[in-house]
Formats: sequence, structure tokens, C-alpha cells
Amino acid sequence: MDFQQAIKTCLRKYTDFSGRAARPEFWWFFLFQFIVLLVAGMVSNVLYGIAAIALLLPGLAVGARRLHDVGKSGWWLLVGLVPLLGLILLIYWTVQPGEAGANIYGAPPDNGSDLQTLGQP
Repeated sequence: MDFQQAIKTCLRKYTDFSGRAARPEFWWFFLFQFIVLLVAGMVSNVLYGIAAIALLLPGLAVGARRLHDVGKSGWWLLVGLVPLLGLILLIYWTVQPGEAGANIYGAPPDNGSDLQTLGQP
């Protein structure tokens, strides 16, 4: 999955908290959010607020789907509210490879394996 495909997928599934999301989908969308919020913040505080609100729901949805891929409930996103420790735990889970087979959240993402996305055989 490339940058453009990840953004399209996440914006199309902006309210879909079910299913699974592979690492590239999550991290490409994270980079997109970072860039958009950085540029919007440089332009105006109002534009930053609008962009942050617009990207909140798709960001939460892809985060929940990413946690589903590693076998965790999407509710674990709330651990991010715990200062520092919660952020470290969420980063740890989001960098882990997804479960190879189907889990209680569904079949593995069909957008290619993480190794194929990274250009490895």
C-alpha cells in the first residue's frame, strides 16, 4: 500500500471501526495527518482546528482497525490518555506485525503483506 492508496482507504472508511488495517495503512495516514496539521497550523489557528476536527474520526477509525490487526480491541486507544506510558504502549502495538491468519476482528488486510509493501520478497 502506498501513501495515496492509504489516504484514500482511510478517508473512505472514516467511520468504519470494524475490520483490520495493516501497518502501512496506519503509518501512511499518520504521516498525512502530521503534514496536514503542520501546514494548517502554519497558515492559521482556525484552519488547524478545522483540519484537526476533520481528521479526528478517520484517525480514530484507522487506529482501532490497526489495533484489531494485532488482536487488541479498539477501546485500547483510550490508553493513550495516560500520559507518556499510554503513548509508548500504543506505539509499541502499532509497530507490531499483524496476526497472520484471521482473528476475531476478521481476515487479514487484503492490501498486501507488510513485507511486500516494504519491497522485500
